[in-house]
Amino acid sequence: MQTEPQKSLVGQEYEVEVGPVAHGGHCVARTESGRVLFVRHTLPGERVVARVTEGEETSRFLRADAVEILSASKDRVEAPCPFSGPGLCGGCDWQHAKPGAQRRLKGEVIAEQLQRLAGLTPEEAGWDGTVMPAEGDKLPAGEVPAWRTRVQYAIDAEGHAGLRKHRSHEVQVIDHCMIAAPGVSELGIEKREWPQIATVEAIAASGSADRQVILTPKPGGRLPIVELDKPVSVMRVGEKDQRVHRVHGRPFVRERADERTYRVGEGGFWQVHPQAADTLVQAVMQGLMPRKGDMALDLYCGVGLFAGALGERVGEKGAVLGIESGKRAVEDARHNLQDLDRVRIEQGKVEQVLPRTRIDSADIIVLDPPRAGVGKETVRHLASLGARRIAYVACDPAALARDLKYFAEEGYRVVKLRAFDLFPMTHHVECVAILKPVAKDA
Repeated sequence: MQTEPQKSLVGQEYEVEVGPVAHGGHCVARTESGRVLFVRHTLPGERVVARVTEGEETSRFLRADAVEILSASKDRVEAPCPFSGPGLCGGCDWQHAKPGAQRRLKGEVIAEQLQRLAGLTPEEAGWDGTVMPAEGDKLPAGEVPAWRTRVQYAIDAEGHAGLRKHRSHEVQVIDHCMIAAPGVSELGIEKREWPQIATVEAIAASGSADRQVILTPKPGGRLPIVELDKPVSVMRVGEKDQRVHRVHGRPFVRERADERTYRVGEGGFWQVHPQAADTLVQAVMQGLMPRKGDMALDLYCGVGLFAGALGERVGEKGAVLGIESGKRAVEDARHNLQDLDRVRIEQGKVEQVLPRTRIDSADIIVLDPPRAGVGKETVRHLASLGARRIAYVACDPAALARDLKYFAEEGYRVVKLRAFDLFPMTHHVECVAILKPVAKDA
């Protein structure tokens, strides 16, 4: 028996009062019939005409863009970027909001996720409700911090560079990205054509003058001769193995944090905001308060950012174990921390490697998991190690809240939470939560 195709509501317009912000860069509104809309390009309290961009008659909710502002919020500004708006670039979510309002909205999202998923008020989470801007990012309304040190450009069918539209593979061709760091913009990637190339990732290290581009050719595509406006290393993604290969120049960039230099190879993970690594190291170390002789774990350790900071602080009688799944990241971490013989880096998934180590106790733990979070089983294992303090670095407040609930079930409670706006103009936000076992709260 065939089911009848559902009627698409894309293009349908509704006049709505806009409600609270929701996780994901949009606000919630309801039509007169009660249907839920997730509306982008609007702000709480506005009255707008919302045009549906995704959804059918039977959908639980519809996605929409505010295409006309009937009653504007006092927090609204004219979007500084000409490529921001309905149907255009999807890279930013809040170009139309004052910087202080963006941080308030992010704070509201964190508070809502903590309450809904962890049953915690801000006070119970040890959080004052503020989202702190990075140093140098506190700019007047209408000005945009140029913070993004890594930008992945999509290339359209004609070879022009741009960024993808929201929830789409379509490319919005641009001549400049306002949030791109100066080291990215000065390469001039948008000025030239990229025939036979699918994506160009540009990396401008904030800890050195290193610049790198990573090219992904279209299937069967040939690599062009790359001539950009500044000296740059060139890498390519192999069509068969999908691995990053060196074409010319250094296969890594050098970053700086906590007075150490870190090698980051093959486009590996490093915080995108120039101030992020130092900001997060400071928050984690202040929260953990490492002591000489501590046994510390750095889980999902990447190229060794927190392992290096811990290794400096636990002293010669201390020990640090880092665990990371990425092979190249592990090679970089071992290189970066070779002067600290008290630090050991193991490769593999945390949930598989940690049990194999037979470690049955730790003094302090830092974890910086991917967006999906840690999960119940790993939380249970970590809680069994009896650490006096755990620092959880989270780029997704929903995953953080879920894991905080699991930690609470295992006898750990969050005693301090800090939030940082390390992704201005977008809905993303970074949090650092410090947990302690309930029995040691006194």
